[in-house]
Amino acid sequence: MSGNLFVIFAPSGAGKTSLVKALIETTNDIQVSVSHTTRAQRPGEIDGVHYHFVDQSQFSQRLQESDFLEYAEVFGHSYGTSQSWVEQSLANGTDVVLEIDWQGAQQVRKLLPCISICILPPSVATLRSRLNARGQDGAEVIEHRMQAALSEISHYNEADYLIINDDFDTAKRELKSIVVAERKRTAIQSERHHKLLQSLFQAS
Repeated sequence: MSGNLFVIFAPSGAGKTSLVKALIETTNDIQVSVSHTTRAQRPGEIDGVHYHFVDQSQFSQRLQESDFLEYAEVFGHSYGTSQSWVEQSLANGTDVVLEIDWQGAQQVRKLLPCISICILPPSVATLRSRLNARGQDGAEVIEHRMQAALSEISHYNEADYLIINDDFDTAKRELKSIVVAERKRTAIQSERHHKLLQSLFQAS
């Protein structure tokens, strides 16, 4: 039985990473794809856990070998998702979450069946406040991120599901409910409970 592929995109500061982390911690048989990136490793980040940190030549080599399901350049750094890893995980029956941007989501939809989810902040003011609260970037970088965020927001209607992250606990429940609902689709349940369904048919 194959797993589901969940593609989650959101503007920077919408709370996507925190929501996905909470989902993984409270849901069985689901994992986040660890992207390859050329950006520098930040304090507290672990190679192979948060990202696979590679240099530009290593990234370009993987790109030439068609190893990426999707890839993009964000704020001057390259990011890519290993297609072989995703396909193997799905084949093993594990659900996979991709945290990517809207462009990456478009690329994935062309190659693999997936469920796309967009997460948005409750307002532009809240988005700006969250970006400032990180304390990681200067005013110029934050303004750049704000412009990129507004572009990301404009693609919300390309997603299958939309979550507004106003209250974190509510958004967390909504995200998990999507995963649970997708697992209960008839085609999936028919495969999972094949023997049970056969016995019910025979008894009828």
